[in-house]
Amino acid sequence: MTRTIICRKYHEELPALERAPFPGAKGQDIFDHVSAKAWADWQKHQTLLINEKRLNMMNAEDRKYLQGEMDKFFSGEDYAKAEGYVPPAQ
Repeated sequence: MTRTIICRKYHEELPALERAPFPGAKGQDIFDHVSAKAWADWQKHQTLLINEKRLNMMNAEDRKYLQGEMDKFFSGEDYAKAEGYVPPAQ
C-alpha cells in the first residue's frame, strides 16, 4: 500500500515519496511533508531555474540560492520564476 501524507505544498492527502530525496534533516523533512507530486513539480521548476538563470551546481552560492527557492516553493511563498520562459504549445 502506498504511503500518503498531507502535502505541505498542496494541502491535501497525496502519495508520499518512496524515500528521502537526500540525507539529513532536510531530506527527512521533505520525506515526511512533501508529496511525490510536489517533488516532481519542484524538479521541473528547479531545472528551469538552473537553465534560465545559468546556475552552476559547483558554486556554493548557486546551490544555496536553489535551496532557498525550494523552501519557498514548498511553503507556498513567492518563489523565483524563469523570466522569459514560454511553455511549449500543447
